[in-house]
Amino acid sequence: MPRSHPRRAVAVAALSIALVTGTAACSTGTPLDNIVEGIVQQGVDQLVGGIDDQIRGLVDDVLGGVELTGDGQVPTSFPVEVPLTGSVLGGGAGPEGSGWVVRTQLDGGLGFSDAAAALEQAGFAASGVSSDAASGYGAFSSAAYRVDLSVATDGDGVVTATYVVTAR
Repeated sequence: MPRSHPRRAVAVAALSIALVTGTAACSTGTPLDNIVEGIVQQGVDQLVGGIDDQIRGLVDDVLGGVELTGDGQVPTSFPVEVPLTGSVLGGGAGPEGSGWVVRTQLDGGLGFSDAAAALEQAGFAASGVSSDAASGYGAFSSAAYRVDLSVATDGDGVVTATYVVTAR
């Protein structure tokens, strides 16, 4: 005779408790639906809560001091010596002035050559420049900063520039 009687008794007791708890907690659906829904919801709540706490802790530990913007503003510590072309979409700043990223939208026919010209007029020397009618990339350096500029046009014709700025 198999020795599954104790296991079967425990399983039946657990199912009975779950049925009573499930039917008392909810009044919609079958008892089995209520049990499954309750178990799934508890699992989701625990998982999401744990992930949220873990992500918050990771961001605080690894990226402490990071500033992110998405409201059309540059980070408050962004160097004013770096000219931006277009409308600011948002950006980010590393801790303690370690670097910045800003994304702009170039309207009115502006493109890579316009953004590059603004940097050069501000005293930045260009190197490694490559561009065509729809996109471009170049590194621009001054005594204080290096700017990696990339400009791209998406499928809808929207032109964006991304400025990655680091202190030298």
